Amino acid sequence: MFNWKVFLAELIGTFALVFIGAGAGIAGAGLLGVALAHGLTLTVFAYAFGHISGAHINPAVTWAFLWNGTLKLGEAAVYWLAQFIGAISAAGLLHLFANALGSSIDPGATMGLLTEPEPILAMVTEAILTFFLVNTILHTAVGGKGGVMTGFAIGMTLAAAILVGGPLTGASLNPARTLGPAVYTAPSLADIYTYIIYLGGPLIGSTLALLLYNFFNRAGEPGGAPAGVAPANTVSRKPAQKAER
Repeated sequence: MFNWKVFLAELIGTFALVFIGAGAGIAGAGLLGVALAHGLTLTVFAYAFGHISGAHINPAVTWAFLWNGTLKLGEAAVYWLAQFIGAISAAGLLHLFANALGSSIDPGATMGLLTEPEPILAMVTEAILTFFLVNTILHTAVGGKGGVMTGFAIGMTLAAAILVGGPLTGASLNPARTLGPAVYTAPSLADIYTYIIYLGGPLIGSTLALLLYNFFNRAGEPGGAPAGVAPANTVSRKPAQKAER
């Protein structure tokens, strides 16, 4: 059954992340301003919609919850559909505003110094930064371990990642965040590899974060999940975990 509450929460959250985050870049907010715009937006929606959908707002985050058994494939598809629609819609609105102001929309300011000359290093950078983000999400939001500071911890991790990775790759860490603005830049087929960087990197980083989380939470080990409780089941299938880009 299609979950409209989850769909709307993820659509609105992703729309806000792209509209505010990318909008800050168009407005000339600078690296710190863009980092805070993304981080604070994610923090707000982690608290606002965390109890509804988990506030993934990022296909790479949903990817982790799919592979840890929290979501079924059909449920994950609802998240992804909402996230991509939200990102593309927000980027479209920004495109209209940018044209009206005589400016232009950059693909997210999603590209950085490494993207063109060093695509492999760019993908590795995206993977590392996404690893940090998803690692924070899994170790704070899953099971409510982070308490009331969960949303803040996740948002600030994203902001810090953008401060470091922004000049290098644009620090997207989010396939939807990249695709939304890219739709309006009329890329050629030769540019497809660029999107592969921003799809592959985050998915690799998310997978590695999940592997580390499961390693730290092996059932029956000191500090791990209780005996008889598999790490993959530490989060309810109900969308109650707070999460993210």
